Amino acid sequence: MTEPASIRRAAVVYNPIKVDLVKLRRAVAASQKAAGWADTLWLSTSVDDMGAGQARAAMGKQVDVVLTVGGDGTVRAVAEALRGSGVPMALLPAGTGNILARNLDIPVGQLAASVHTAFAGVDRAIDVGVIELERADHSRETHSFVVMAGLGLDAKMIANTRPELKRRVGWLAYVDAIARSMRDSEKIRMRYRLGHEPEKTMNVHTILIGNVGLLPGNVLLLPDAELDDGLFDIVTLRPEGLGGWVQIWVRIVWENGVLRRSSVGRRLAGLNRDVRTLRYFRGRRLSVRLDRPEDFELDGDDFGLVLGFDAHVDPAALIVRVPAL
Repeated sequence: MTEPASIRRAAVVYNPIKVDLVKLRRAVAASQKAAGWADTLWLSTSVDDMGAGQARAAMGKQVDVVLTVGGDGTVRAVAEALRGSGVPMALLPAGTGNILARNLDIPVGQLAASVHTAFAGVDRAIDVGVIELERADHSRETHSFVVMAGLGLDAKMIANTRPELKRRVGWLAYVDAIARSMRDSEKIRMRYRLGHEPEKTMNVHTILIGNVGLLPGNVLLLPDAELDDGLFDIVTLRPEGLGGWVQIWVRIVWENGVLRRSSVGRRLAGLNRDVRTLRYFRGRRLSVRLDRPEDFELDGDDFGLVLGFDAHVDPAALIVRVPAL
């Protein structure tokens, strides 16, 4: 039996560094009152717990929705805790990238609209990536991600991003990090298995496993990625010198970003599906093993060095509150 709306309750898991708490409390109070819900539960993240523990505490109080206020790291941590629970997560974007929100067409920088969605939106089930990391000492740990996982330049860039610069200039901080990361031109030799296919080897500069395709700046990195198709979209970058990087740039910016916006352009782009420097794969499972430890990232956060990983899709495992049409 559905409980009366008057006793429904929300929880807010928020990153105190990313939020104007007075303004947020005012917006939540207004939507909470309009919806006839009980007083909201407030839980702050910390350096030691980015949101998973707080989300579990909220579920222990049997809340009806968890409002997640912070960047991609906070969203990932809360999603990891809510995965498979059936409790919806509402996104109040407050970070640098806000990638999941952008791919769900949730307004960024519009606090009142995103809070209203938390109380009056509709629920959508999306996939979650589950990944078991093998560390340099061969220990293992399991995490979830909702946006992207990666090795190579992508992970080195995140590892090299200076936090104080990111706080001051946002995404421009990654320009500095990219410049420092590209000094390491050594390729990664990996052994990989996609699904039940035989194991193969490949030398790459970067490998990205995506649940979404659109990045900040309207960059469509993975044009076929969908949040609820039960598949990973995977891309490897293998540039040879400046010409290789130019080829990748043309493919991502021109073909993915311009041609694919029209039906004719999509047909033209489809004629050149793969180039040597940029290859796409799709699958439900991916295993990777490396010859040496490499930097690894999940949803834009540095996750240290790994010797390999085993990843699979958990279909429709997370409920997200999105704007009603």
